[in-house]
Amino acid sequence: MNASAGKLDAPIAGVPDKERATQLPPTNLPGLFLMIDSLQTGGSEGQFAALSRSIDEKSFRLHLGCIQAKGSFLEGLQNVETFPLGGSLYGRQAGRTLLQLRKHLRRCEIAVAHAFDFYTNLVLVPAAKLARVPVVIGSQRQLGDLLTPAQFQAQMLMFRWCNAVVCNSRAAASRLVDRGLPQHKVTVIWNGLPDQAFAEASPALSRAAGLLRVGMIARMNTRAKNHSIFLRAAARLHTEFPQTEFVIVGDGPLRKELEAEASKLGMGDRVCFLGDRRDVRAILAGLDLTVLPSSSESLSNAILESMAAGVPVVASNVGGNPELVTEERGMLVPAGDDAALSAAIGGVLREGEMRQRMGHNCREFARQNFTLEKMRQTHERLYADLLQSKRWRGR
Repeated sequence: MNASAGKLDAPIAGVPDKERATQLPPTNLPGLFLMIDSLQTGGSEGQFAALSRSIDEKSFRLHLGCIQAKGSFLEGLQNVETFPLGGSLYGRQAGRTLLQLRKHLRRCEIAVAHAFDFYTNLVLVPAAKLARVPVVIGSQRQLGDLLTPAQFQAQMLMFRWCNAVVCNSRAAASRLVDRGLPQHKVTVIWNGLPDQAFAEASPALSRAAGLLRVGMIARMNTRAKNHSIFLRAAARLHTEFPQTEFVIVGDGPLRKELEAEASKLGMGDRVCFLGDRRDVRAILAGLDLTVLPSSSESLSNAILESMAAGVPVVASNVGGNPELVTEERGMLVPAGDDAALSAAIGGVLREGEMRQRMGHNCREFARQNFTLEKMRQTHERLYADLLQSKRWRGR
């Protein structure tokens, strides 16, 4: 983080705000519109669903929208309006959708419009400006290094039109400030976990004496997650730790390729591909260590969920991972280095007492800083403070 980024003074989830939160009048509630691309399995999608379900109905009239009405996180969400782009941001369908979205925002008398990811930043922000929504908020929930230069510049243009941009890590916020976004627009709000993430769970994978189990939880839709490095590290550990099983949770277009790679490495019967699971907490209850060797992360929900379950983490030293993983809670390794990754995994597996201590520290750190309630309160305070700065009084 450079000198300018180091001055970030945005509210941080988990850090007490000494200023009194703005109180909104109990009547004439402001309309809040949250929008995301889809509700498929993923960290941002899970956070969107969790925030949507937790918003205080006594403070805001909640409206939800998405571009693609698909995904498991749609379950339990009410009245999610769909605004399809037709496969392109530049086609006629996208133009019609922008106008329909503007009309929807006006009809619902939306006072706060919050885009939750890349595509909704590019669609909702201009529609909200055209609809004269008082408060427009964008989101940066990844570092931006996986975007093309043109995509990054287009998103930065949208961010300049926003009243605020929510980042879920200091690393993501610093990147925006470094690229010229005014510091006062950037707000860091860490992700939040529901209470059940901290509860004890019965292991979905049975325990056995002498058996150690190492897991990786990540969708198989991008090579940036580096599943291949995890497999190579597992192969390096095979001889020293013959009683260790390796588990991969997640699914996607790369799965068949990764299964073939595991077989080629001689690990076909040592690596268990569990696919997309809804019982991640139960899976974590059967793991001794989780690994995330990604080349790009903002704030990993996989790491947070592991910590909440009391499972230490070995992760690549990128993005927001150092904000979560320290030597008290796991280990960081250089990205792309399977030798360093296997050495770190081996180091944790050898030391049972250290592993137990790390797991305890992980759970306490997550419980103190990453609850859903803190995430909700910080978002609602941001919405209320921005409305107050606009002197919003409704009708």
